[in-house]
Formats: sequence, structure tokens, C-alpha cells
Amino acid sequence: MTEPIRIPSDVDREDRILANLTARQLAILAVTGAALYLGWLATRTVVPLPVFVVLALPIAALVVALVLGQRDGVSLDRLAVAALRQRMTPARRVTAPDGVQPAPDWLTARAHHASRPKLDASRLGAVELPATGVRCASAAEAGVVDLGWDGLAVVAVASTVNFALRTPAEQAGLVAGFGRYLHSLTAPIQVLIRAERLDLTTQIAELRDRAGGLPHPALEAAAVEHAGYLSYLAGHTDLLRRQVLLVLREPLEHATTKPPFLTWRRHERTARSVPAGDAARRAAEARLVRRLDEATDLLAPAGIVVTALDAGQTTGVLAAACNPDRVLPAFTGVAGAEDIITTQPEASPHTHDIAGEDEWGRAA
Repeated sequence: MTEPIRIPSDVDREDRILANLTARQLAILAVTGAALYLGWLATRTVVPLPVFVVLALPIAALVVALVLGQRDGVSLDRLAVAALRQRMTPARRVTAPDGVQPAPDWLTARAHHASRPKLDASRLGAVELPATGVRCASAAEAGVVDLGWDGLAVVAVASTVNFALRTPAEQAGLVAGFGRYLHSLTAPIQVLIRAERLDLTTQIAELRDRAGGLPHPALEAAAVEHAGYLSYLAGHTDLLRRQVLLVLREPLEHATTKPPFLTWRRHERTARSVPAGDAARRAAEARLVRRLDEATDLLAPAGIVVTALDAGQTTGVLAAACNPDRVLPAFTGVAGAEDIITTQPEASPHTHDIAGEDEWGRAA
């Protein structure tokens, strides 16, 4: 006999220990109460109790508001700590894998701004992105995202299944197939459903080009009319398409000299981490490829086709995620941040005339 079980929407919610408060909230309130009590013990001989209560009430009210208040599911004390971190971090971020180098004196002396007469090198910081690079796996064509200290990740696109048009027996089979895959998981996965702008320029141009080769004039007229309708939709509406991504992540098995929860900033944690060797990365890549193959095999009976993205496609997905409001869609032909872009020098029309002369017109 089955029985419905209520699952809270916030599955990551902390456990309630006492009076519907978490351990973190109880610790903050206890420390604040102990501090106020010690302050009263230290000043009770010189400060009357009513005066101390008047001074302590705003502090207690502020702490209670920070502990119990929430915004978008995040407690106000965490938001206050995040605001303090953001205030203490550099205001400007630049791409500097080897660290931010101070600008030359001749440049800073000539740089003027209305509010900042000189460039302040202390306000510059390196961009700390979660992903440090994307490369192809050694054992497959899948693109592996290097997350630095956090390990490696691979992204695959999954097809969708029309669940509503299936019979109850078919729906039960689909749910059972998806459940078998969930029960087989040995590591966490992320299912990401994202929407992006749909560009129909290529399809419209191809439809108009092929309309003239259709065997009947009625088919040609229908194709041209459909191309015009698609052009109208692209020009007057915001076309979107949904994409289901399956993200698999694998940590690197290496030790750190300091526990990660004791470090305050991410770059401090990374600096104190022991760099993983090539063997650990190859082992993590092998585990990712194996898990990707298992996902492909186990989701196939449910009608879900899993296709791994290569390095270029993964880079395009990351670029679109970082800038979802861009007009032009991200494509795989974009050069990487560390790629050197060169052009082929154009041959001069007079090259054959001066082949035997140097730049001054003398014979070589």
C-alpha cells in the first residue's frame, strides 16, 4: 500500500534543533546573550540596570533580526557576511592567471579620473571563476570542465519525452526507468533546464533557398509562406527554446593542508590546496566517462537520449550561462581566453617584383 509523503521544497534546509531554530541560530543567540550578560556583570557597579537595558536592547534586537530574518531563502546574517566579503574584495576584476601586476609608473602618472586621480592597484583583483578551463577527455570526445580544487565536470544534453501523451502503463514504465537510473547513482548529478533565445535565421534562409526546388508550385508557395511566418515570429516575438542538461561532477582525491570550511576566501582555500597530479585527473576523467556511459545506457529504455558535449559546445554553454541576455547565441567557434589569435598575412601584388630585394630596394 502506497502512502504520499510530503517533501519540503527546500531540501537543503537545516535541521531544527530547539524552538524551531537551527544549530547556527541557537549558537549566535547564545553567544550574543552570553556577551551581553558578561557585559552587564562587568559594568553593573557603574551602570544602572535600566541604562544597560536601554543600551543592550538595540543590540539584541539587531542580532535577533539578523538571525531570524530571511530574504530569498537566505538568512540576513549570511547576507551581512556576504556583503562584508564583497566590500573587502577588490572592486575591479581583471583577467590575470598569474596575479595582478602593478601598472607602470608612467601609465599611472598619466591616468586621471574624476573621482580617482590615480589608478589604485590595491583595488584590482584577479577574476576567480569556478571553471579554469575546458578540454577534451583523454578517453572520449566529451568536454571536461576543470573546476580547480573542486574537481572535474562533464556536461551532456538530454532529450525530452512527451509524458502526457503516453498511456498509464507507458508512464509507469518511464518513471520506473528513470527511477532505476536514480537508484544506480553513486555520486550527485545536476539536472539543469534552461531557456535561451532561438535563432531561426539559418532555418529561414535554408527554407527559402530550397523552396524553388520543390516539385509543385503549391509546395513552393507554402514553403515561402511558412518562411515569412517564421520571419514574422522572429521579428515580433521573443522565441525561446528549452534545453535539458545533465551535469556530472567528480572530485579530485587529494588532501589539503587546511580544512576547506576553515578558509574564508576561495582563493585562500585554493592556495592552500595540494595540487592534484595528472594521475588523479586521469582517474577523475575515467570515472566521469564511465558515469556518462552508465547514464546513456540506463536512460535509453526511458526514451531519453543523452549526448555528451565536446569542448567547444561546453564552452558555448558556459558562455551562454554567464551572459544569458546576449543577442547573438554563443557558438563553438569562439576562441578561448588563452588562445592566440593570428591572421594570415596578405601577399602583396608586387611580391614577385621585389623578391630579390631587401626593404631598402637593394639586391639581397
